[in-house]
Amino acid sequence: MAKFLIVEARFYEHLNDMLIAGARAAIKAAGHTSETITVPGALEIPGAISLASESGVYDGFVAIGVVIRGETYHFEIVAGESARGIMALTMDGIPIGNGILTVEDEAQALVRADPAQKDKGGEAAKAALALLALKEKFG
Repeated sequence: MAKFLIVEARFYEHLNDMLIAGARAAIKAAGHTSETITVPGALEIPGAISLASESGVYDGFVAIGVVIRGETYHFEIVAGESARGIMALTMDGIPIGNGILTVEDEAQALVRADPAQKDKGGEAAKAALALLALKEKFG
C-alpha cells in the first residue's frame, strides 16, 4: 500500500474541496492512503513536495490548486513557474500528478474541479499512481 501526499494551495476553498475529493477517491479506489497539507499558494507547491519527498514517508504526490487569470501578468508567472517546478521534480523521479487548474474564470474551474464532471483532481491522482507504477517497474 502506497502513501500519497496531496499538497494544496488553498485559495479557492470550494474548488479545492472538489479537487481534493476527486484525488482522495482515486487514491482510495487504487487501495492506497493519502494525507493533505496546505501551502500559501501554487508557487509553494513544488517546494513543499521537494521537502516532503526528502522525508521518505510518501510514495507519490498530488498537486492541487486553482489559478484564475486576472488583470495582470501574475497569472502567467504563477501558472508557468508552478508547472515548471513540478515538472523538474517529476524529471528527478518523484511521482507527481499536477492538479493545479489554470483557467480563465471560475466557471471553467468549477467544471474541471467537480468530480462529477471533468474530475481533474482524480485525474491528477491517477497520473501520480501511473508514475509510481513506472518508478516501481524501472526502479
